[in-house]
Amino acid sequence: MITVTRLDKRVVVINTELIKMIEATPDTIITLINGDTLVVRESVDEIVERAIDYARQIRSFQVV
Repeated sequence: MITVTRLDKRVVVINTELIKMIEATPDTIITLINGDTLVVRESVDEIVERAIDYARQIRSFQVV
């Protein structure tokens, strides 16, 4: 899960596993696999970086 900021400055958390597409038009639009869209303040590169960081965190989980 990552946080993104809508244009009205509301912060929302989205599940990166549900992202279908991210596009810059010039606003950044995230389309989810269910067809929902979010217009956010972050750039495409920022969202991709956050998604990669999140994936690394959950895949590096180790049980002690």
